[in-house]
Amino acid sequence: MAYLQLKGIEKFFGDHRAIKGIDLGIQQGEFIVFVGPSGCGKSTLLRLIAGLEHIDGGTLSLEGRDITHLPSSKRDLAMVFQSYALYPHMSVYENMCFALKLAKVDPKVIDDKVKRAADILNLTPYLQRTPKELSGGQRQRVAIGRAIVRAPKVFLFDEPLSNLDAALRGQTRVEIAKLHRDLGATTIYVTHDQVEAMTLADRVVVLRDGIIEQVGTPLELYDRPANQFVAQFIGTPQMNVLPLQQVPTLVAQQAPAGAVGGSIGLRPENVTVRATGSTPVTGQVDLVEALGAETLIYVTTPTGAQFVARQNERTGLHAGEPVSLDIDTSQAHWFDTAGRVIARAAA
Repeated sequence: MAYLQLKGIEKFFGDHRAIKGIDLGIQQGEFIVFVGPSGCGKSTLLRLIAGLEHIDGGTLSLEGRDITHLPSSKRDLAMVFQSYALYPHMSVYENMCFALKLAKVDPKVIDDKVKRAADILNLTPYLQRTPKELSGGQRQRVAIGRAIVRAPKVFLFDEPLSNLDAALRGQTRVEIAKLHRDLGATTIYVTHDQVEAMTLADRVVVLRDGIIEQVGTPLELYDRPANQFVAQFIGTPQMNVLPLQQVPTLVAQQAPAGAVGGSIGLRPENVTVRATGSTPVTGQVDLVEALGAETLIYVTTPTGAQFVARQNERTGLHAGEPVSLDIDTSQAHWFDTAGRVIARAAA
């Protein structure tokens, strides 16, 4: 049996059914990431697990114990919010130990736990500072430390890096990954950033409109998406998905029977830009994004099909130049009119 088990979880806001009967099993020590577009229900689902919202249907169990209707304080979970939610008048030390003081834990135990957490998070030199004297990344680490000292059975993170700049997000993401490994904790993490999902998760849960579209390892979702939505949501830049009537005849002729009227999906690395005349597929460069380690080239064909190609080499191409495209259909995903996968490349 799963360590944390969700069975038929539902949530209504008035007549709106926000969470639609979700089933999910999470094993002890797993790092699970919820991803999806805005409004898909990922934060709502996390709040239902945390006990911050009432569960309207289904059951939630932890280690075989039904916690569906227990108050959040009795669930043995700890949540880290997008906003740091620190007490501005308290020191870092006081913020981290506040919940333990309320629970009347022995002061010696509190001191040991706070100092251990501060050591793990490199906060020891800042224990006597107030939040206003800290950077955004340090404040987020204090919020994480406050969760650590409670020694919960499950850590819950609700978009904890959203308020940080790009450099701090990358640095803090690494710290969270190391923290998870060192503590061996069960972690559920909500984000809209698929890079965070791909780099942190043991398994990713892709949500849309209150249901789970697919659950799998990051590379399973990248290589074997369940449908067109997952295929385009996972991957940066997103998969090229084009109606068959727009793609060159040479490519459309290779479509399996079930994909007639549907579309083809190609990862940017499966489209190569060649010198004009090199292949039968012609196009014109719209944009070149030179990112240093890689180059993204956006190309439009005479039929109106728009491709983005990823390559490791730098290029001298500029917008407006004619090119040819080498399309590796052996790596294609074929979708029917409803966005279901008809055929795809072997992973």
